[in-house]
Amino acid sequence: MRRFIPLLLSVLTTLVAAERDPADVVIYGATPGGIVTAVGAAREGLRVTLIHHHAHLGGMMSNGLGVLDTIYDGKRAPLFDEVCARMVEHYRKKFGADSPQYRTSNWSPRGDTRRPMYEPHVAESVFEAMLAAEPRITVIREFHPISARRDGARVISATFRRMGGEATRTLAATAFVDASYEGDLAAVAGATMTWGRESRGQYGEPHAGRIFTKAIFVTAAKDYFPTAIRTEGLNLRGFRATTGAALPGSTGEGDRAIQAYNFRVCWTRNSANRLPVTKPARYERDLYLGLRDRWGIGLGAPNAKTSWNTPLLVGGNFEYPNGDWPTRHAIAARHQDLAIGLLWFLQNDSEVPEKMRAEMREWGLPKDEFTDNGGFPWEMYVREARRLVGRAVFTEHDGLAAPGLRRAPVKTDSIAITEWPMDSHSCHLDTVPGSDHEGKVLLTEESRPGQISYRCLLPKELNNLLVTGAVSSSHIGWGAIRLEPTWMHLGESAAVALALAQERKIPPADLPPDVLQRRLVARGIMLTFFNDFDLSAPTAEQRAAQYFGSRGFFPTYDARLDAPLTHAVAAVWARPDSDPMMTARRVATAEANSDTAPISAVEWSRLTGRPRPPATSGTLTRGAACAWLLAAASPPN
Repeated sequence: MRRFIPLLLSVLTTLVAAERDPADVVIYGATPGGIVTAVGAAREGLRVTLIHHHAHLGGMMSNGLGVLDTIYDGKRAPLFDEVCARMVEHYRKKFGADSPQYRTSNWSPRGDTRRPMYEPHVAESVFEAMLAAEPRITVIREFHPISARRDGARVISATFRRMGGEATRTLAATAFVDASYEGDLAAVAGATMTWGRESRGQYGEPHAGRIFTKAIFVTAAKDYFPTAIRTEGLNLRGFRATTGAALPGSTGEGDRAIQAYNFRVCWTRNSANRLPVTKPARYERDLYLGLRDRWGIGLGAPNAKTSWNTPLLVGGNFEYPNGDWPTRHAIAARHQDLAIGLLWFLQNDSEVPEKMRAEMREWGLPKDEFTDNGGFPWEMYVREARRLVGRAVFTEHDGLAAPGLRRAPVKTDSIAITEWPMDSHSCHLDTVPGSDHEGKVLLTEESRPGQISYRCLLPKELNNLLVTGAVSSSHIGWGAIRLEPTWMHLGESAAVALALAQERKIPPADLPPDVLQRRLVARGIMLTFFNDFDLSAPTAEQRAAQYFGSRGFFPTYDARLDAPLTHAVAAVWARPDSDPMMTARRVATAEANSDTAPISAVEWSRLTGRPRPPATSGTLTRGAACAWLLAAASPPN
């Protein structure tokens, strides 16, 4: 009996500790997406505990990413928009609206592919300020999950251990969120996770598995990819590169390979702010020679800084997704040596042209960034680790134009959009004649804005855990999701879901999608991408179009809300199919109908079987019809 007493005391201690830390929601991962979820949930009235494995918060945006990875410059979600506005305002207030710092942090004029840039410490300060302003948020630093207690499909509590130590904390909550890049909380809670690449046959994805391609670059400044920007009026910023067709040797075979990682090192050429680069003890010259096509500095951030994306260690990360933290730290240490060593090589090695060496000697680590780490980022860019296998899986098909339509497939439970082209950095160093390294794809030409299903956040096994970081997707589909703007968008929607579930006293998985979507559009959160409006000041018509965009009412990205509603389209809208893709195809046929006679408000109300027609003195527009229909339809219980 005595040998069970310590175990009993341990269990009682952890339960008491859990009671001392009550919360409505526990969020693991103070990534940008996790922070937005925490702030959003707190502003909705929930008590939040946000826990992170590091002392510094903000994920890659605080660790040298330096660029806003989105090609959509419209408003899409209030908290995401607030993060962007706060960073821009920092540069305006400190340097002035006519300063290069302000211009670099903001969107460039259309026709320029440059995206907003920012410094790591600015992103970190924005996130810290947003968290500090919310009294309902408790932040715990330097702890990582080691176990979870469950009652069937419900997580009761999760236990976290101090990084590099033995102290633990057990946190209880009504709901949990895994916003980490690694999916560690979901994994210890028992959610089904995967990693690596699916075969081409698993989901029928054209670019899945082992693949060889070659990058293609535009030859004229105006010729961006995708060409749909010009031919279809797609409201996105262009890319100057894409990848061509799969080359011989592309077997489509699945494996456990993942795309390469690196540190997004922030260098500076400001001599007053520059730390010298010293040769690391682990100096791998052969690797630096193999990166010849990536020699250079790259993107320019404010204040003579850069976000360096060069030193990829292809194949050096395969043990990371399922590794313990000592294993991960060892992998990160090699990546750090690679980054430092590569710049030292470029500054000093005779293989490098003298002109380039001279240019490279102008760069060093910044004194004013990562000040407790010698100017080097705290965290490595984990582009892909574990991924949830949830109740829905975002695949390549969800980011391509659906057959017969000029838009990606419609999702009836959409809670966010993708817009970045599906891509992957190299997975192996293998090549075939004329190819880049194996696994490298950038599907700029093929990709289209997609919708992310709420079910992609829901583990099959758990009802009160949302996974907003390691979202359920295939390797190829992951390329459209793994961007901080998309993660923040998802996190904001997750916060609304958590609040609604709390109101209704149900787990988040039991939320009716219709109820969630109505709340999301009321909050001004985008469910559907459109060319002709964003959500900077959403009208009732625009909110309704967001909602019905997940019901198949729009077979293209053009809502045309001011256009008259025709009899042919009205007939489909009044009796939509249960399958939104069938509805979208029926609408496409109706829009091609030669009968373009507009329907009156009275006729529209009769067609829908509702007694009171829309209040309009003129022609019934598509937008007015949508707004009236959304208001007239009773939400489910």
